[in-house]
Amino acid sequence: MDRTADAIIIGAGVMGTSTAFQLVQRGMKRVVVLEKTNIAAGSSGKSSALVRMHYTFLPEARLALASLPWFQEWEDRVGGRCGFTRTGFFRLVDPGKEDLLRQNVERLRSIGVNTELISGDNLKRMAPDTNIEDVEAVAYEPDSGYADGHSTANAFMDAARRGGATIHQGMTVTGFQVHGDTIQGVETDAGIFSAPIVISTAGPWSGPLLRRIGIDLPLVPSRHQIMILERPPSLAHEHVYISPGSLYFRPDSAGLTLVGYGAGEDGVDPDTYRDAVDADHQIEGAMRMAHRIPAMQQAGMRRGYAGCYTVTPDGKMIVDQAPGIEGLYLGTGFSGTGFKISPAIGIALAELATQGEATTVDVAAFRATRFDEGRMLRANYEYLDRPYDPAPTAGGSSLHADTAWDR
Repeated sequence: MDRTADAIIIGAGVMGTSTAFQLVQRGMKRVVVLEKTNIAAGSSGKSSALVRMHYTFLPEARLALASLPWFQEWEDRVGGRCGFTRTGFFRLVDPGKEDLLRQNVERLRSIGVNTELISGDNLKRMAPDTNIEDVEAVAYEPDSGYADGHSTANAFMDAARRGGATIHQGMTVTGFQVHGDTIQGVETDAGIFSAPIVISTAGPWSGPLLRRIGIDLPLVPSRHQIMILERPPSLAHEHVYISPGSLYFRPDSAGLTLVGYGAGEDGVDPDTYRDAVDADHQIEGAMRMAHRIPAMQQAGMRRGYAGCYTVTPDGKMIVDQAPGIEGLYLGTGFSGTGFKISPAIGIALAELATQGEATTVDVAAFRATRFDEGRMLRANYEYLDRPYDPAPTAGGSSLHADTAWDR
């Protein structure tokens, strides 16, 4: 086994495999991916795999917009299948927040997102089974939909291997090899692998791994629950992808609907968390779903599961060189919204590693040092569907909201 490489990637989810693919696309041949279990076994394989552009924070929307053509033209750009299915996407907001929605739609249109503001009546015409009694305005994206986490990661990795990359599955990275302020490689349960570039996309295992070399980032593993409901005969046809606040739902396989609801359970152990759906969560989620689609009162529970992803205090990712260590790059803290931007993140990490800056997509906002600087990224027009409350820093002070990057 060759234990030297030009670049080592930790983790074979969609972020790691996308990055491997982009590195070989740039001519790098000796790319090694190290995965503790198997491809897409972690967050990616349990992702809802949503594809849409509607973010309130424009740098995230730009990443999603740059990623969309990859899903639309997957066979030509990557090869294989990612499972992308176009359904259209409707974003609802709580009553009283329609002006925020309107402003965000205008901003998204200004950067090239194909979106428009429609009325609740128009939503009813396009999705007749939807309850619109509390809906005045809706953001609509006709090009959006969903894909498949397993298929996406495996297709990226297959394409990377065709370009010369290798993957070692069932191999756990236990630490980093650092000399002075320069990365030298990684330590694994099978020995040391050497490379001048290491890219960590280790998901919820990122925090403990980085702390072993003195990098303490506020990365918290969070458990998120998903239900797969069997639609009643009156809803046998596939429906659209709708997200009203903390609830979201989309079609799954034939006759099934995937439903995600509520805040995550923070602070879980990614190796031992409960991977089934809690009974109270199942009841509340089903009630919320039935409110939005009344016919789903007759839906049956086919199955459920929980996944684990990593959140940051501001709900925004970290994509950057590791502070103080040359050659070590980080893609982490995607806070449950990373799948849809994985093509663009792979490009950004590959460019950071090979040319020192990301030029195709701008990730400057997502620097690793912002929390130590006392900052948390915020959009100018937030719906506050998810809790983004300031978190205490190590010194005990609160982070202040930074909207300067929302452009």
